[in-house]
Amino acid sequence: MTADELRQLLTTLQAGGATVEQTAAAIQARASRELPYATIDLDRAARCGFPEVVLAEGKTPEWAAGALRRLMDAGQDAFATRVSPAQAEHFKLALPGGEHDALARTYWLPSASWTDKNLGRVVVVTAGTGDLPVAQEALVTARVMGARVEMIVDVGVAGVHRLLARRDQLAAADVVIAVAGMDGALPSVVGGLIDAPVIAVPTSVGYGAAFGGVAALLTMLNSCSAGVCVVNIDAGFKAGYVAARIVRRLHEARSLPGG
Repeated sequence: MTADELRQLLTTLQAGGATVEQTAAAIQARASRELPYATIDLDRAARCGFPEVVLAEGKTPEWAAGALRRLMDAGQDAFATRVSPAQAEHFKLALPGGEHDALARTYWLPSASWTDKNLGRVVVVTAGTGDLPVAQEALVTARVMGARVEMIVDVGVAGVHRLLARRDQLAAADVVIAVAGMDGALPSVVGGLIDAPVIAVPTSVGYGAAFGGVAALLTMLNSCSAGVCVVNIDAGFKAGYVAARIVRRLHEARSLPGG
């Protein structure tokens, strides 16, 4: 619920146009929507700056579509991650007009009020082409949340000259998302080259001893580059979400007098 909506309810209560019980019920109704299989948090945008995101993985197409529809009915952006091909086909029929990114496995239905804010500068960089699905999830998430996003692909440390050739682009970023599997060394190298925060994303790409991304995760957690923080294995969504929050705060700070 927005501050304006809450103010309107309280003004109506103060003027005698509603009882305390009616006002409490209205606040509760606007805070969440009950479904047989989910409780949709409609207050998250007011608290956190972006509506609840639907993790489609593990849900039937009907359940995931139902959650997205409740967000749409509330006038909020409806965004789903880890969308399977079957779910995507169902969404296209049940919720037409959405933007499906098959590589990122996302489906997005922007609200009528959404605009391309193009805030800040987020650069997503991958060690290899195999890391692209996770990197694309990060890119789409940050873009949906209003950030300006760029991608640099396949510049891992096996050929570090490729990364050094893009140093100026990396140095111009407000936030860098470094996505890597195998040994997971890319974020440490990037963190040693630039002064922007680096969000490291380990991927499950790699041979047996990579242990499904655990080797990359441990490398990143033990990075000696102080500007590196780490999200979970294959968690492109989390990286994109955090990056967008950072650039939004930077934009707000720069918009202040003297900023």
